[in-house]
Amino acid sequence: MVTFSTRAPKLCGIVTALPETVSENADLGVTFGVDAMAKIMSVTGIERRPISAHHTVSDLGQAAAAQLIERLGWDTASIGLLIVITQTPDYPLPSTACILQNRLKLGMHTATFDLALGCSGYGYGLSVANAMMQSGGITRALLVSGDITTRMISDSNRSLAPLFGDAVAVTALELDDGGHIAFDLGSDGSGAPYLMSKTGGLVAPGQPELFMDGTQVMAFSLKQVAPSIARALAAAGRDIGDIDHIILHQANAMMLKTLGQKIKAREDQLVYAIRDFGNTSSTSIPLAICDHLNRVAPQPDLSLLLCGFGVGWSWATTVWQTPSPVCHDIIRVA
Repeated sequence: MVTFSTRAPKLCGIVTALPETVSENADLGVTFGVDAMAKIMSVTGIERRPISAHHTVSDLGQAAAAQLIERLGWDTASIGLLIVITQTPDYPLPSTACILQNRLKLGMHTATFDLALGCSGYGYGLSVANAMMQSGGITRALLVSGDITTRMISDSNRSLAPLFGDAVAVTALELDDGGHIAFDLGSDGSGAPYLMSKTGGLVAPGQPELFMDGTQVMAFSLKQVAPSIARALAAAGRDIGDIDHIILHQANAMMLKTLGQKIKAREDQLVYAIRDFGNTSSTSIPLAICDHLNRVAPQPDLSLLLCGFGVGWSWATTVWQTPSPVCHDIIRVA
């Protein structure tokens, strides 16, 4: 594990783009049985999910980034960094970040690359973006996170089809001297076989197909999430009770409730954004931020505890003190 604290970037805004098409889990009762689906929905808390048959990460990323840049009034020449976090890139190469950089007409001075991470990706991406901003003189950055996961899942897969949604979020960051951020990052590659696509790479070419051992995912999460949160809080010099909003990776409702109890969080601190979106991989945390901030009274400043965990195994906890974002929009893309 690596745990550290540093000056924080300012969270200027987040826009999350979702496909216009929505799959209602209740409708899957025709395929999987009404009683079976009712039980799945009760345990997971997932009632519907955005799904796409044609969008790419760069399609949704472009829509979100264009709106975000317009809302903030940023000159594209001022953006010095573009990071895309995805496990469903547009192409094996070039990077999706390069595709998006061209579509957004960002300058050639913009440092641009992909990070191949899943559920922990948002925290990892924040740590990389912040490090480059603090050390490299980059004043503004875009962090793009998301996957088109449903295209890796067969419609007949009862275990996974009701769980995952497609989404891409774009977060705007600006260099700032006033904030503070702490990270705890870790991984355990021995968990790789329990959440993976064996096909789609050089070892086994072909169509990617997601496999997940839910029991192993739960065991990993119960083992690693609470200690990671404790380390990040200690690095930040904060107590769990000091945090305004605790946003865990939105895997399913049962896991969120169990982990909330384990870390001794108050119910009013925990953010749930699972019912209408499902598990959206590295988008789940910024999507939950957008959804939650659209429902609560505005605050001038935010203390956030963010924790992503899953495929890898990999985890990333962030404790972030930042001014409230100017915009936190959710848009639908046809």
